[in-house]
Amino acid sequence: MYLLGLGLVFLTMKYLELGPVAAWDWWVVLLPFGLAVLWWTWADWSGYTKKKAMEREDARRQARIDNSREAMGMLSQKKRR
Repeated sequence: MYLLGLGLVFLTMKYLELGPVAAWDWWVVLLPFGLAVLWWTWADWSGYTKKKAMEREDARRQARIDNSREAMGMLSQKKRR
């Protein structure tokens, strides 16, 4: 996501001819977009995206379980402190 934002900033600066980006070649300005595509391709291929989604789901599930236990007064002594 950072690469996409950086690409949008560079593209805007190039279009409005602001700062040193105005003198850069177009391929340099568009490079962050290509890198973002490569990142997303790798993340999907390697399972990184799915792993992060599963970690978020597990954390939400555990928080829900902890809240339920706390509401019923079943929280262990360690977690109460």
